[in-house]
Amino acid sequence: MQQLLEPINAFLTCSTPDSWIDEAKKPENLTGLLIDHCNCELKAAQTAMFMVRKYAVDDASGQILRQWAKPYEEFVYNQGRSIEEFLASSGKKNELASELIGRSDFVQSDDLIAKMVRLIKEEFHHFEQVLQIMQNRGIEYQNIRAGRYAKGLMKQVRTHEPATLIDKLIVGAFIEARSCERFAKLAPFLDDELNKFYVSLLRSEARHYQDYLTLAEAIAKQDISDRVAHFAAIEAELILSEDDDFKFHSGSPKVSVTADIA
Repeated sequence: MQQLLEPINAFLTCSTPDSWIDEAKKPENLTGLLIDHCNCELKAAQTAMFMVRKYAVDDASGQILRQWAKPYEEFVYNQGRSIEEFLASSGKKNELASELIGRSDFVQSDDLIAKMVRLIKEEFHHFEQVLQIMQNRGIEYQNIRAGRYAKGLMKQVRTHEPATLIDKLIVGAFIEARSCERFAKLAPFLDDELNKFYVSLLRSEARHYQDYLTLAEAIAKQDISDRVAHFAAIEAELILSEDDDFKFHSGSPKVSVTADIA
């Protein structure tokens, strides 16, 4: 595990504060943490899917991606089925209906498709895994409002292409790297089931961070260390500063803060 985490810790410029771990390991915060984690997995899949649809594939392939996401989004936004019903539905819901066709006017389309489709598939699977854990513990799925972390990073994204895509990929790298770091740091304080589950996520989260960063470098065709350093500073400030809301990616919690479920 330590070998896996070394590049992650070198990429991030700060560690998760002990105050966040102290709050996260409290039994009364576990429900909110799992619900937020579940939402994060789906959001990660949706973000990657948006990038593929916007930059890398034609309209027909975009519709294939929409159909892939449909059962997950219907469960979350329509709330028409229980966790049990969703998990018991077709085992093919996490499979693409057919091959995606890359756009000829985007040189990195095939590489972006390959890396992001694998990421999406894994994030959908993680979403289902968290739902299963929630079901086993009698925790209902709920929508919760987004925290400041991803919003704070996205505010720094430039508004002209290809800079927009490059910055979004760098943001994705930081989110995945921070997830990996937090899974590893929190796991020892959780029960056996969650400990094993969070440790099992480390390898895929570490690869996701590398995939995002590799794509950003390839698309930029030049050194991106300045942009990485810029986002590293913003990310560290968000992680180390006090946060009114307790979430999986929130900053240092204020005293007596508890998980906020809308």
